[in-house]
Amino acid sequence: MCRHAAYVGPLLGLNDFLLQPSHSLVEQSFRPKEMLTATVNVDGFGVGWYLDDGRAGIYTNPMPIWSDSNLEHLAVALDSRIWVANVRSATTGQPINQANTHPFLSDRFLFSHNGFIKSFFDGPRSYLREIIKQEYESEIRGSTDSEHLFAWFRQELADSGTAVDAFRRVFDRLESLLVDSHGLFNLLVADGERVYATRHAINHDAPSLYVGTDPDLYQGGWIVASESFTAAPEWQEVPDHHLVVLEADKEPKVTPL
Repeated sequence: MCRHAAYVGPLLGLNDFLLQPSHSLVEQSFRPKEMLTATVNVDGFGVGWYLDDGRAGIYTNPMPIWSDSNLEHLAVALDSRIWVANVRSATTGQPINQANTHPFLSDRFLFSHNGFIKSFFDGPRSYLREIIKQEYESEIRGSTDSEHLFAWFRQELADSGTAVDAFRRVFDRLESLLVDSHGLFNLLVADGERVYATRHAINHDAPSLYVGTDPDLYQGGWIVASESFTAAPEWQEVPDHHLVVLEADKEPKVTPL
């Protein structure tokens, strides 16, 4: 389990996205309100963003977010029209290292996962390795179920053509795989133009997810996050088994999966 968030809108500094909100991801790392299977998120953190030329970048650290003395300097130096961030609570048995720290990056895609596949090493991992093509599997650097899901999503996206169809194809096959098990699949994917966020689980309650904004902080922009960043009334809970799409200059779109 983790807490994660993404922003789409006018140019925004990292400080305003990550540090300034009253219930920021920093606070959610040690004082989350709606965690299902853990109590804190101290097993690393990361942020992803896009440059003006469309290239994506990430900064990750396997230490707790509050322990990184570089973050306050990066926060006042970086800005972007799209942000993705994650504070990690590692699944039992998963190493805490840089390779396993979200968000993950491939070409123009950023990816974060709040959730897990139950007993991933005892069957599901072998299944995923059989269906993920070598060109996508070769980019996996860590051991997490999350990074395997990222590779699988990109493969399905290439085959189906749309992110919505790719999510549905992945989740449909996971339904068959996890008949006698369970998994939590709150996924964030950014492609440089949009952010896609799912609230979904199989044979389990789905982790919390909200979409909203705060006119005092994000004029013209929208955020999707595991927990509301502020007490502004614009925040709304995302229903279970739904997809949120954020795109600049548009209202958030929430559709069933």
